[in-house]
Amino acid sequence: MFNFFKKKKQSIKSLELQQIKEEYNDIEPIAKYFHTETGITFDKQITILKSKVISFCKQRKIYSFEKLLKDIKLNKQLKQELIDYLTTNETYFYREFTQIQEFVKLVKKQNKSIEVLCAPSATGEEPYSIAIALLEAGISSKNIKIVGIDINQEALKKAKTALYAERNIRNLSSDILHKYFTKEDDRYALKENIKLLVTFKLVNIFDDSFNNLGKFDFIFSRNMLIYFDKKTKQKAKIILEGMRKDEKNDVFFGHADLFY
Repeated sequence: MFNFFKKKKQSIKSLELQQIKEEYNDIEPIAKYFHTETGITFDKQITILKSKVISFCKQRKIYSFEKLLKDIKLNKQLKQELIDYLTTNETYFYREFTQIQEFVKLVKKQNKSIEVLCAPSATGEEPYSIAIALLEAGISSKNIKIVGIDINQEALKKAKTALYAERNIRNLSSDILHKYFTKEDDRYALKENIKLLVTFKLVNIFDDSFNNLGKFDFIFSRNMLIYFDKKTKQKAKIILEGMRKDEKNDVFFGHADLFY
């Protein structure tokens, strides 16, 4: 008798699962919401976006884009998980290093304490590269304050841990590696005195809270605007330029961050 009810219960559960209809058709409302919240557009990668969001949904047993949209509007944690899932990007130390060298020359001319904003900071390679370059140029650590921001919570956790694979440090010389890193098996751990020079914050430049960070002597925003449409790029440019202490100092944008 017990086996009969057990089998019947399993059959009902199986039938219920069969009746759940997956509706992953119109990704546009998700794309529009994501653009509104983050500024990032997937207009030219809509197929990739759809594929990623379907995977995200299935992992969490969400069976429609409509349900996902309702859930992320109500659930901040789920919303952050989606942002993290869609904004994971690989970077590395000393990326576009010529620009950092130009920045170091400007700092040496000013000969004072400086505050630097790095937006986005991703997993930390860029703000840490800036810190190392300044130290290598003879700038005292007492005169360096760097703030790194990003909308990806998981990326910021990795930045704070500062443990990197060989591909991330491939542009660094053996001298730099020996001076600023400790080898741990197949990973490279950034030394604590360098980590202390950078403060990481979960911030969106389009949020009002962004202004609470204050003003900065220099601002880096490289390879973020490539994910924005023309209108959002211009908006981001105005916002970032408004964070400068001195309007004479240009914002360091990435070579791919075109404004036309």
